[in-house]
Amino acid sequence: MRVVVDDLALLPSDAIVRPATARLDATTPVVRRLEQIGGAEFLRHLALQKDLAVGAAVVTGGGGDLAAEFVIHAVIRSETEPISHGSVARAWLSTLQRAREWGFTHLTVPPLGTGAGNLPLEDAAEIMVSVLAAHRGQSDSPLDVSFVVETNADRDVFEAAQRRQAAGMS
Repeated sequence: MRVVVDDLALLPSDAIVRPATARLDATTPVVRRLEQIGGAEFLRHLALQKDLAVGAAVVTGGGGDLAAEFVIHAVIRSETEPISHGSVARAWLSTLQRAREWGFTHLTVPPLGTGAGNLPLEDAAEIMVSVLAAHRGQSDSPLDVSFVVETNADRDVFEAAQRRQAAGMS
């Protein structure tokens, strides 16, 4: 796993992870940018017959100029269930399971559950790094996960969480 400061929409991978609501609505401005880059083709993939469960993850095609052919939508909240440590952990684990099922080897993923009124970045980093480590104890897929953040300070937070996880496992 690595942490990069980059544009999530344009960083090559097998699949982009997109935090979403139970209706597959975007949860942050960074995630809304995926809709702009993906265009009409991407937006067509977001049509639902019914709401998804919080903690679920669903794979759709990408579209437009997105660097990945696929998007995994991690459902972190609904109208009745706000973002929580548990919803982020469940959605991230579901995402990793979908990646394994689909044979994706490289994921790009932003921090899940962050933003105004949601989890602090430090909490999201701890959850995501620990869930990934636990998943890797049971499966080697996906082989490569890139946490994609907006600033060097955000990168420092994720790298610190990785160091704590590594120290706890040694």
